[in-house]
Amino acid sequence: MKRPLPRTAQQQQLIDRITAQRARWRQRRQDRRDHRAGNAGLRAVAAGAQTSEPLLARVSGFAHQHPLVMAGALAALAVAGPRRLARWASVVLPLVLQLRR
Repeated sequence: MKRPLPRTAQQQQLIDRITAQRARWRQRRQDRRDHRAGNAGLRAVAAGAQTSEPLLARVSGFAHQHPLVMAGALAALAVAGPRRLARWASVVLPLVLQLRR
């Protein structure tokens, strides 16, 4: 087995500083990972549903939480008329289907 070479006081101080710096970097990376994971959980909670729920269930949950917003959206759809709704559905439907993947 190899024996470590004797170190001077300056060399030992340098090694201690490097070790402390590496520990700080490791801790900072771990904090960043924890922060990202926490934010992802908060975004899921703020959305009101987990991504595994079907779209219809998420829309239904949103409608129960925000009835005035849904009433306003339905009123705007009624004012827009069927032709305009069909045109917008042809734009929005592919986007919604992409989100489901």
